[in-house]
Amino acid sequence: MHRRLLVVLVPLAVLLVAALGVPLSITVAEREMQETYVNRLNDVGRFASLAETALSTGRTEALQQELTRYHELYGIPVALIDTSGTVLLGPADAYQKAARGEAALPRIVTAALAGARSEPSWEWAPWDDSALVVAEPVGRDSEVVGAVVTISDLSRTRELILVRWARLAGLGLLPLLALTAVAWPVSAWVLRPVRKLDAATSRISEGDLTIRADAEAGPIELRRLARSFNTMMDAVENAAQRQRAFVSDASHQLRNPLTSLRLAVESLAPHLRPEGAGQQVYDVAVDELKAMQRMLNSLQASARMESLRTASPVDLDEVLATRVDRWRALTATAGQTLTVDVPPGLRLLEPPGGLGSILDELISNALRLSDAQVVEVTARVVSAGPGTVTVAVRDDGQGIDVSERAQALQRFWRSPRHQNVSGTGLGLAICADLIGAAGGELRLEEGLPRPDGSGHGLAAVVVLPVAPRVASPSDAPSPI
Repeated sequence: MHRRLLVVLVPLAVLLVAALGVPLSITVAEREMQETYVNRLNDVGRFASLAETALSTGRTEALQQELTRYHELYGIPVALIDTSGTVLLGPADAYQKAARGEAALPRIVTAALAGARSEPSWEWAPWDDSALVVAEPVGRDSEVVGAVVTISDLSRTRELILVRWARLAGLGLLPLLALTAVAWPVSAWVLRPVRKLDAATSRISEGDLTIRADAEAGPIELRRLARSFNTMMDAVENAAQRQRAFVSDASHQLRNPLTSLRLAVESLAPHLRPEGAGQQVYDVAVDELKAMQRMLNSLQASARMESLRTASPVDLDEVLATRVDRWRALTATAGQTLTVDVPPGLRLLEPPGGLGSILDELISNALRLSDAQVVEVTARVVSAGPGTVTVAVRDDGQGIDVSERAQALQRFWRSPRHQNVSGTGLGLAICADLIGAAGGELRLEEGLPRPDGSGHGLAAVVVLPVAPRVASPSDAPSPI
């Protein structure tokens, strides 16, 4: 409860100080300048009254001494000028020196000699370097005979304004520092459960359903969200486990009766008449039993592989080293040719169940189903985005129509051309599932050109994320 109040009240305090600080600083500058202007105005008013008396009596010595003394005390040039602008009394040299850089001086002096008091010439901004020019007419109306002019350097006044602004800025920083001191731990306290929840969802998206969020840290709303999230994940994990357990148990429980049934059917072979129709029925029954056994084996393998949902880094060279020789032997036996074009040093995320098993399935499909003469295995690195590795198995066989490629990745789908070829229709679907669990993708594309020029074969393209290579101690540069 206290933290919530601090989160709300401290920013409000900072906003209030910010809202008041800027107008306050401007007001301070204006007030300082106004005081300076009023002081100069009083001074020239007094000198103007003295100058009127001095000029009318012809006794100017006392006024000359007072103007000189004023300049010596305050450093402000003050002069009595006539209607032509000539300095009659005062420190002429200091006045003329100060007057050279003031563009507003002629306007103000002209107004004073016309009998009017002009507006002040200064700018209150501390970064402006103009002086304050104040002029007071000597005489009245059409009897103006001159003017008293002061040129005040405002650098000291502006320094004082800057000092006051600095103090106000310092006072304004205190609430900001207080806000930072309070908001930093509070934001960390609030965001820590969010980061953990984000990490948990990232792990779950990679296939790890055992991860749970931290339901004991953070605000009560986030704790409630984390508990709901964990409850949901418990239900999802239990459902997935029950589904895998059902498939595995059903396959296992059906295996023994199916084996017994097959043995019983095969034991009928000696009792069949070669010339009777029973032999044909017998062959069909045995083939169906064999297909059912393959289906059960595939379902059990699918359940086992789907229980492994964590991808891990692997070197593609190591995977190929254990399998290329066997692939060459299989293709040579079938009268086919295998070519492998894979650059060394590729490292990628291996799908659950192993990348080798997936490539075995793709090679097997190319050998069994395509009637290909050439099977080609290639790998390339795609640098777009975070980086991916594509491993393609291409053949020059029959291929699959474009309209059938999406269906080929579904479970139990088989092409009409392959109905009499052994298989279950689960291989590509399981491979696509496992590759997706590693953050990759399985695509079916156009393969190699057929030798007769009638089209192209099939390409199964595996796209997997690049795994960063961890530097070993031997990779470190040796000292010179």
